[in-house]
Order: sequence, then C-alpha cells, then structure tokens
Amino acid sequence: MTLPTVLVADDDRSIRTVLTQALGRAGYQVRATSSAATLWRWVEDGEGDVAITDVIMPDENGLDLIPRIRRIRPELPVIVMSAQSTLTTAVQATQRGAFEYLPKPFDLTDLLAVVDRALKQPIALAAAPDAQKPNPDEAMPLIGRSPAMQEIYRIIARLTTTDLTVMINGESGAGKELVARALHDFGRRRQGPFVAINMAAIPRELIESELFGHERGAFTGATNRHIGRFEQAAGGTLFLDEIGDMPPEAQTRLLRVLQEGEFTTVGGRQPIRANVRIVAATHRDLRALIRSGQFREDLFYRLNVVPIRLPPLRERPDDIPVLAQHFLGKAQAEGLPAKTIDPAAMALLSAYRWPGNVRELENVIRRLTALVPQPVITEEVIAQELADHSPMEEPAKAMSGGEESDNMTSVVERHIGRLLASLRESGEEGVLYERALAELERPLIRMTLAETRGNQIRAAALLGLNRNTLRKKIREHGIGVQRRVG
Repeated sequence: MTLPTVLVADDDRSIRTVLTQALGRAGYQVRATSSAATLWRWVEDGEGDVAITDVIMPDENGLDLIPRIRRIRPELPVIVMSAQSTLTTAVQATQRGAFEYLPKPFDLTDLLAVVDRALKQPIALAAAPDAQKPNPDEAMPLIGRSPAMQEIYRIIARLTTTDLTVMINGESGAGKELVARALHDFGRRRQGPFVAINMAAIPRELIESELFGHERGAFTGATNRHIGRFEQAAGGTLFLDEIGDMPPEAQTRLLRVLQEGEFTTVGGRQPIRANVRIVAATHRDLRALIRSGQFREDLFYRLNVVPIRLPPLRERPDDIPVLAQHFLGKAQAEGLPAKTIDPAAMALLSAYRWPGNVRELENVIRRLTALVPQPVITEEVIAQELADHSPMEEPAKAMSGGEESDNMTSVVERHIGRLLASLRESGEEGVLYERALAELERPLIRMTLAETRGNQIRAAALLGLNRNTLRKKIREHGIGVQRRVG
C-alpha cells in the first residue's frame, strides 16, 4: 500500500524540519521545499495527496498559488499556514479555495488532524463562484492574534461562502456587532445592505412594526406605510442584536418567518419573501431563558445554527496591546494628538479585567489621547485612570481578627457576591450556578494548559480529568489550545 504524500512549502527551515518529522512519524511520505516554484512544479507533475503552504515565501505569495492549483488539480487539498494571523488572511485563504487555514504558531496535533481530514473528505471541485475577495488594504474589522480570536477568524472565513444563520454570544462591549459586520462584509451578500436592530432599545409594542413594517391605518398613529427592517435588509444581512430581550409575541412571528421564508406587515395581507441572512446576538444565557419560559426553544434552535462565542477581553489579555495601539492610531487619524504608551503602562492595561470589554478600552484610550498633555502615556497616568473610573474593592477582611484574607474561599465569595448583584440588576434567573462554575473552570483549564505548554495529556493528568472530558470542556469554554510550533 502506497503511503499518502504531503507536500510542504515554507521558507523557514525549522518549520520544514518539524513538519517533516511529525508527518513522517504519523505515517506520511513528505516532500519539503522553501519555494513556491518547486511546490508548483510538484503539483504540475501530479505529485502529492495534500499540499501545505506558507503565505509569505521569497518567490510568490502562497495565497496566489491556490487558485492555480485548484484549476489544474481541483482534487488536491491545500492547507494554508501563516504568521499573518488576521481575519483578512483567513478569509482570503478560504475564499481562494484552501481546505483549511492554520495560524502560526499552531498545534501539531491540530495540523495532523487537518491532514487526516483532508485525505478522508471529498473536496469541492471549485470555489464558490460568487465568493467576494476582500481588499487587503481594507481596515481590519476585528483586531487580535490570540488563539481565541484565531478561532473566530477561522469560523468567519468558513461562513463567508454560506448564508447560514449565526448566533453570537458575548458580553456587552466585546464586539458582537463587529463580528456580524465581518460576516456581512466578507460574505456573499456584501453588496446588499447591513441592517441592525437592537431588541433591548425598542418598546415592546413597536418591535413587530419595526421588524416587519406596518400598513397605513394598522393601528392608532399609523398614518403612513412603514417599511420594516426585513424589507430594508432585502438582499443583505439583518442583525438582531440582544435577541434575548425579544418579547414572546415577536418571537412567535420571527419563528414563522424563519420556517416559511416570508412575512406580512402589521395590518397587511400580502406575503413578502424574506430575502435576508439572519445574524443574532445576545449577552444573555438563552438556555436559561428557555428553562424559565422567557425564550422559545424552537426559535433558539432556528437561530443557533452556527453558534459563535466571542470571548471577553479579560480572556485574551495578549490582544490588549494590539488593540490599544490600534485605538491610538485611530484617534490620531481622527485629529487627536499622537500618543504612545510606555511599556509599564501597557502592562497595567493588560493586567486590568476590563468589565466593559473592548468598548471600555477604546473609550479609555480616546479619553487619554485627548486629555493627557504629554506625548507618552505613563504608568502613573494609567493607574490613576483605572482607579478613577473603576475603583478597586477593599480587600476582604477575615471573620476573626480583621486581617486581610487572600485565600481562595474569600476570593470566590467576593466574586459570587458580584455575580449576585449583577443578576439582581438584570432580573435573570436560573444561570448563577452554571455561570459561577464556568468562570472558575475556564481560567483553571486555561492556566493548566499554559503550564503544560498545550499538552492536553499532561493537563488532564494535572487536573485529574479524563482526556475526553478535558477536550469537551475546552470546546465548551472556547479555549484556544496551542502547542507552539513556528
């Protein structure tokens, strides 16, 4: 039996060596080169069962090679790897016909799994004919190179050639609308309108009229026909923000639209075809709302076709310096003074938990850019800013003696107290247990994986978990796992 052959093209000798050894141990024949020209010659000669290529090589961009390979060898899966780990790169790789995109550094286990899948799964004979290629000079809609954001980029890239309904879950200020806009701007409907509606910002009695429109005389005050958001978004994307706040009667009508593909205006009789792609978002736990009878389960499954969990900023602190620099540049482009942030100040920003997420960070950077007179934002300035706008809690006192207590029980009790206060304000029920466990379990698993440098077998042993249980929890919490290569 002939072993499958994997073609590898990367100008980094160490990566070629690591991949050759790993693929060889996994039972593949490997041919490795540092140039795109050699890879192209091998493909022309009919060699290889899978090709793995870097993007930036001395003689040609690997992304430009993909369409040429697809024309002469449409059955050959091409896996792209790149240190340019941005949304644009992921989208370009997918839309030009790559089987998969892997950002560097990547996990060798993931790469071997992708190669195995590429050999087993039939590959499409042509890229989507109406896939739109993004302009590489476009301003990046999403910023960040953390493992969590890389997974978001890969999901968005895969969805650009479909009209599947997407549900985005994330805290306020995390950037849910930016993800929705990226799905639209890089997708098949980018030539159509992007229409957003926030369910929490519209009075309950007006939501149906806002969504579906109304006819003249449909109710008191309806003096003219009103075009609803479904009609406004025809041919494009309708973004239903804070879907968890949609009242029950509007949920029923929305479900009917998703089932039948058409709707009628309030007071109207003529059905109108719903020609939109639906992207919904919420910061709430919809499963808990289902259990409490506040959200329809059948509607949830209609909307939750492709779920995306957008991590809060505190779960991706490595992205904070990149975001801060981006917001400094954005402020300068808008006419505010040019500023830089010294390393100690940046370390303070990275250590802060950012309860308001990316939106809060942007507001802080813009405020400091406008108000700080000196060109360099120092550690003292950042410390004062964070103290002024987010006062730290007093250290918890021990029950006896009044001494400070830094044991785990007191820390957890303070955090549960904050969760209880938050739930009192929001009125949510049935979510405290799951949320508290998730917020303890997520950093526990993430830090254990960091300790073992991504080795899941060692991490499972440290945690005392079965490896399959650990993998399930990694998926549940959206934790990026990388054994560093490259």
